[in-house]
Amino acid sequence: MIESMKTWTINRPDETVVNTFMKELSIPSIHAKILVSRGFTDVEEAKSFLHMEDSCLHDPFLLFDMEKAVSRIQQAIETGEKITVYGDYDADGVTSVTVLTTALEQLGANVGFAIPNRFKHGYGPNIALFDELHKEGTSLIITVDNGISGLEAVAHAKSVGMDIIVTDHHEIGDELPIADAIIHPRHPEGDYPFGELAGVGVAFKLACALLGEVPEELYEIAAIGTVADLVPLKGENRFIVKEGIRRMRMSRRPAIQALVKVSGTEQHTLSEESLGFMIGPRLNAPGRLGSADPAVHLLKTEDMLEAMSIAQQLDSLNKERQALVTKIADEADQAMIEMYGDMLPYVIVIEGEGWNPGVVGIVASRLTEKYYRPSIVLSVDSETGIAKGSGRSIPGFDLFKELSKTADLLPHFGGHEMAAGMSLPMEDVAAFRDRLNDQGKLSLTDEMLTPQLKIDVPLEIGEIDVDVLESMELLRPFGVSFEKPVFMIENLSASSVRKIGAAKNHLKLELSDGVDSLDVIGFGNGGIADEMSPGIKLSVTGDLQVNEWNGRKKPQMLLEDIQSKDRQLFDLRGIREPNRWISVIPEKNNLFIAFHESSIAYFQPILKNIQIHRFGQVELSETDHVIILDMPAGTEQMKELIEKTNPKRVYAHFFVNESVYFEGIPSREHFGWYYSFLKKRGSFDLRKQVQELSKHRGWKIDTIYFMTKVFSELGFVKIENGLAIIVEDAEKKNLSEAPSYKQRVRQIELEKMLVYAPYMELKKWFDEICKETVTREEQVWI
Repeated sequence: MIESMKTWTINRPDETVVNTFMKELSIPSIHAKILVSRGFTDVEEAKSFLHMEDSCLHDPFLLFDMEKAVSRIQQAIETGEKITVYGDYDADGVTSVTVLTTALEQLGANVGFAIPNRFKHGYGPNIALFDELHKEGTSLIITVDNGISGLEAVAHAKSVGMDIIVTDHHEIGDELPIADAIIHPRHPEGDYPFGELAGVGVAFKLACALLGEVPEELYEIAAIGTVADLVPLKGENRFIVKEGIRRMRMSRRPAIQALVKVSGTEQHTLSEESLGFMIGPRLNAPGRLGSADPAVHLLKTEDMLEAMSIAQQLDSLNKERQALVTKIADEADQAMIEMYGDMLPYVIVIEGEGWNPGVVGIVASRLTEKYYRPSIVLSVDSETGIAKGSGRSIPGFDLFKELSKTADLLPHFGGHEMAAGMSLPMEDVAAFRDRLNDQGKLSLTDEMLTPQLKIDVPLEIGEIDVDVLESMELLRPFGVSFEKPVFMIENLSASSVRKIGAAKNHLKLELSDGVDSLDVIGFGNGGIADEMSPGIKLSVTGDLQVNEWNGRKKPQMLLEDIQSKDRQLFDLRGIREPNRWISVIPEKNNLFIAFHESSIAYFQPILKNIQIHRFGQVELSETDHVIILDMPAGTEQMKELIEKTNPKRVYAHFFVNESVYFEGIPSREHFGWYYSFLKKRGSFDLRKQVQELSKHRGWKIDTIYFMTKVFSELGFVKIENGLAIIVEDAEKKNLSEAPSYKQRVRQIELEKMLVYAPYMELKKWFDEICKETVTREEQVWI
């Protein structure tokens, strides 16, 4: 067996609806399966989803307080007031700043921007920074991607004479800030049709309202922030991203061209994955390590040389960030061991002095991925006595709600169901850890703490071709609420298994269903090749892509997980020296078994640190791996061994000390001549004359002894002091009645089957034994 890394949950789409979609929408079966698996049942609804138009954008004035906000901003523009757009330091924040300042500049506003420094000011509205802006002449602050939880700072801004408009999309607490206007898609007094906008989406709606039209040139900026902030890609978000990517692929904007170049991507193939994994991280990097301002300057510049210079700076910062993440992640792992030992908590809370607060969120993501627990990583500043951190969660544990229950310990916190940020006094960290863990005990079950792989698009290889995969563009973008499909193909055989790469740490399979074949690449999965015995049936999951090499296009799967429910048989028969195969044996849950005492005597000096058990002298119980060192006396012993140990893998060595397979059984003619020879002589001295007879007849000495033993067992001769003496008038009997003859026949058949049969024949015999075992087990349970 090959066990999957995660628990597979397979949802099979309704074939009737799939067929209807294929016919009515003229789409391939893969596309139809994806739509059905995402909950689409109505043809018209699916058609609208596939072919979105700008008519799906809602009137921005449906947002609560939009008219009030636009009126106040227009007043500021007309009177020349200084407006500051106050953003956040992540990709959503800097794109939000870019969108709104660009729109305001087009209207002739006296506008600038400010982004709090993560290390100096922390997240969200900051009183000290607001005071600086007031001194510099700002009379109107517009927050983007923050502000909804900044009650104290917003009240302070009002107290010193500044007006403030809050635009945000984060979770709303029990109390709203006292702002001049609050634009939020889920405002408790509002009724906006789509509540899932990113921060940049809210800024984009405000820009639309101010300009009186959709600023189409800003779609590409809005798309970046929307993807980077992991909001649901449905409704307006989906259209913004889809249209933004379409425009980015042919954009002349210096920032886009520069970011594409430094990230090593191709502009014409940009996708939501490019934004999420290549563009977004580079825009996030400066805010994680210092000031986020360069990211805004990059997005706004119209000069290509300046754009390249800033993009290279951001690329260097991103590499620095990656190195920092690796270092802190290693330290966090060590802290995990020291804090929790082998006992994983329900919620991980790890702190470290001097850890960069800008990357602890990424470290938390790594911990959550590794341990599959909600994780919070805190950076402790011993000078201020404050711990600042970020958390990541798993389905079923709403991080924002759970943090709200510990609000008495958290002066500042905010975020979403799956991610949040917070700060607290360092002396409260222990209590915070204990409280969250207790909350986790109440809400997290064992099932919720087991990594799940939800498979929603089972396929057959015949459904996959290059044209179909390239037409998948129709379904993009994939993301939250319209997740990228996890494809699965079942019951495949591997016609080729190879380790590839310089370190042989990658896996390449050619899998077949008997008609069609598909290449599968598993990066970092080279070790699976050692776990895969020939002939087993495999099921694989992963992402389908088009591989282009030397001008030839071919479908392939990037492996995510693999499993086989077949009991596996590994053939070690041709490798006589154990030191050549012992390294492939798993280290845990092993049973080394021998059927003969002489085999134990032979193997024990070689397998010095391994306990070898004698069949019949050890109580057999279930184990994962059975290593059979020598030949059983018969098939019943093999059946008993498999039935009682129920192994996932069997490693068959089948050592034979004295093989009789090639000697065979003497023919009837041999027996007849030898009997006549003995009868004529009356007796024969085996000790003195066996070598002479062996030489005369060209028989092996063992063959002569064997025939003599058969005659003795049948009563044809008697043995006395090495003499074979003929028994006169002995009763006629068939040679096959002799126990030695029967044993030799069984031995030859067993060697033929176990030692000398081709692997596939041995595997077939082995599978039949396993089926018999399963059948007997089922009968017992019935």
